[in-house]
Amino acid sequence: MKIAVNPDPDQIAKLLSSEESGPVVMLNLLKFKDTADDASGTGVEAYARYAERMREIVERGGGRFLWSGRIDSQVLGESDVDFDVAALVEYPSRSAFVTIASSPEVQEIGVHRAAGLEGQWLLACTAAAVGGAGTPS
Repeated sequence: MKIAVNPDPDQIAKLLSSEESGPVVMLNLLKFKDTADDASGTGVEAYARYAERMREIVERGGGRFLWSGRIDSQVLGESDVDFDVAALVEYPSRSAFVTIASSPEVQEIGVHRAAGLEGQWLLACTAAAVGGAGTPS
């Protein structure tokens, strides 16, 4: 399995080509470095500096942080990556996500993200009912 720090252009094009026009929830699976590249502390501490500012930027753009938590065990399946944290962030649309993520302000704070993050999976999710387990909002 491959984890990355930044998406490639084909992944962004695929995200934007979706027929889904409503809100998108981005599922972040994060793996941190033991020590931040900038020698400012741990990878978690460096990423926290990014996340604090990112929350402000996302909320200003109409999005919201829904939930985050430490991953303490993998119950089903196998992966060669032991992710540290999962987070759910909702954006008004896929294009709003790309606009926010590529903004100069996010690029500026990205130094903290890169210093602390070993890699991540970022999955775009859309509300859907699955076997009666929930209804789209």
